[in-house]
Amino acid sequence: MSDPMMATQEAIPSTRSEPRSSLEAIFAPRAVAVIGATEKAGSVGRAIVWNLIRSPFGGTVYPINPSRPNVLGIRSYPRIADVPEPVDLAVVVTPASTVPGVIGECVEAGVKGAIIISAGFKEVGPQGVELERQVLEQARRGRMRLIGPNCLGVMCPGRGLNATFAERIARAGTVGFLSQSGALCTSILDWSLRVNVGFSVFVSIGSMLDVGWGDLIDYLGDDPQTRCIVIYMESIGDARSFLSASREVALTKPILVIKPGRPGRPRRTPARSPAATRSWTRPSAASASCASPRSRRSSTWPSYWPSSPGRAVPGWPSSPMRVGRVSWPPTP
Repeated sequence: MSDPMMATQEAIPSTRSEPRSSLEAIFAPRAVAVIGATEKAGSVGRAIVWNLIRSPFGGTVYPINPSRPNVLGIRSYPRIADVPEPVDLAVVVTPASTVPGVIGECVEAGVKGAIIISAGFKEVGPQGVELERQVLEQARRGRMRLIGPNCLGVMCPGRGLNATFAERIARAGTVGFLSQSGALCTSILDWSLRVNVGFSVFVSIGSMLDVGWGDLIDYLGDDPQTRCIVIYMESIGDARSFLSASREVALTKPILVIKPGRPGRPRRTPARSPAATRSWTRPSAASASCASPRSRRSSTWPSYWPSSPGRAVPGWPSSPMRVGRVSWPPTP
């Protein structure tokens, strides 16, 4: 039985081969609109506006709320079309049913990138799948790039950009961290602040409706602030794009993929011997940039980030690969 979202993405022209500059609107915006901004205590819309103004990124923040004249002391606008300057990035926190219309308005206003925080898409069933199809159709009209939906957001600590609803921004560093799990992002963020690990970018990628692993690996491969890339991958999405980008970028930067175990498989007690800790899951293609270690190995993340050398794995093709071992969960 075919995946309805795969059919959707095949039917609509893709922008996945766009150059690196297509993601600049997301990672280096000069003007950010928060659609769904509010002053309601504890709300996601309030948290994102507060994070953007608390950690200055060198740009302007525009709250979008048709029922309020201002949000947190900043003038708000009823619609994104009313903003007085071009907007690079829209952060969308409105209900899922409104998102296709919101993205359509962003396209009309010339917005080039969007982060969809909202949940309630394909994870809720066929109705959510149809909403995703509509969102993607609207985005393709303006060749807009999307991160999400159902994500935590994006941080670029070196630039001061915190377009997330996390409580704190990560420390600046040289690790590009990408995750499909927003909950894991918050755990890694808390841990990194305790042990002083920094990030060049910290991305919750969500459902990968548009921007996928290959796009982000390509972008970080050209980013001078990123020395290595760490991925928490629940599903691979566009495998061809991922492998193509990984093979190229791994020539200059190590890429570490953490793949959670599959449901239904019994857990094994972690082995104690050094030989057992070198057990790796073979990638699905003939070559890849890294191994996917099973959980709870012997070494910790800081010992790998960012300077550990690559390791040859017996039986793997002889191609430039960087392989790291991790323990899970990470320990200080």
